[in-house]
Amino acid sequence: MTLPRVVVFRVLGLAVLGFAAFAAASSGLVAAPGSDSTPAVQASAGAGARVPWRTTLALEREAGAIAVTIDGRPFTTYFFSSAAPKTYFHPVRAVDGTQLSRSYPMADVPGEAKDHPHHRGLWFAHGSVNGVDFWAEKAGATGRIVSTGNPEAFVEGDSAVIRDRRRWLAADGRQICTDQLAVKITSLPIGSFWEVSLTLEAPADGPLVLGDTKEGAFALRLARWMTLPHRAQGRDEPGVGQMVNSVGGSGAGIWGKRAEWVDYFAPRDGQVYGVAFFDAASNPRHPTWWHVRDYGLFAANPFGRHDFEGLRDQPRIGDMTIPAGQSVTFRYGVLVHLGDTQAADVAGHYRQFSGR
Repeated sequence: MTLPRVVVFRVLGLAVLGFAAFAAASSGLVAAPGSDSTPAVQASAGAGARVPWRTTLALEREAGAIAVTIDGRPFTTYFFSSAAPKTYFHPVRAVDGTQLSRSYPMADVPGEAKDHPHHRGLWFAHGSVNGVDFWAEKAGATGRIVSTGNPEAFVEGDSAVIRDRRRWLAADGRQICTDQLAVKITSLPIGSFWEVSLTLEAPADGPLVLGDTKEGAFALRLARWMTLPHRAQGRDEPGVGQMVNSVGGSGAGIWGKRAEWVDYFAPRDGQVYGVAFFDAASNPRHPTWWHVRDYGLFAANPFGRHDFEGLRDQPRIGDMTIPAGQSVTFRYGVLVHLGDTQAADVAGHYRQFSGR
């Protein structure tokens, strides 16, 4: 299905209404009448923007990109131009428009850290795929993940859906594998929910080996203001963020630990904003390991066991091999929310996600 230049749809579903009532009670939102007599909610702690239950989403295709807007406001864009080393979503925004993801390297914003230029929005890549590094971005040395050039984008019920087929190419142009990417984005009164599915396909003439390294895989680089206290470029940096996982861990110590979900949140201008990643129970090696850093890297990685568990004498124990001609599918959820882990009921949302 090819996307016309602009597709608009209006949402008023019982599921959304039911969730909105729950969210108003659990995340610091209070009910307020809408301007058209439609019930609405408004962030009570400085969010500043009214967030209606009735939501208009639009998709607009541009050169090498598909933009998503909610009620006329920019929300996120899927970038698939071959000019970039991989496809990615940017930015990730909260319900009131606050940007939660880092702008660099797509834009140069004063005060942002300029480390790790391969941390590009929200993306999926890995540091060892049949020996080729698709995580780093070094011209002429690392791989590229390239769209076939005509992603599908359409509306489905109360959600926007983007689907793409991609080729994983080595620096010399060899095709290492292919994949199918599907992302379904649903607008919620407290933010948004993203359902991400990625199917990696081994070539017909040989196996696909996803190597054991911490450098992967499904990832988001968060804005500087969301980080924990950390060291960067040899100096101590302050931070007010927090990380919590499903097994009760918190702080930088959850790096390399296994968990069903992780939530990363921080206050800004009187409002708490958060992003939670969910690892589907159907995923290989569930619950996954987490490559989450105090400086803002947020990644689920089922391949880096020897790095995460300190098994230096077994550097390939975490390798995953997909036989020739076969495939493996990974499914993740992303909850962009207001409030901390408890207020947003991250655990409850994970249970709902895992039961689907």
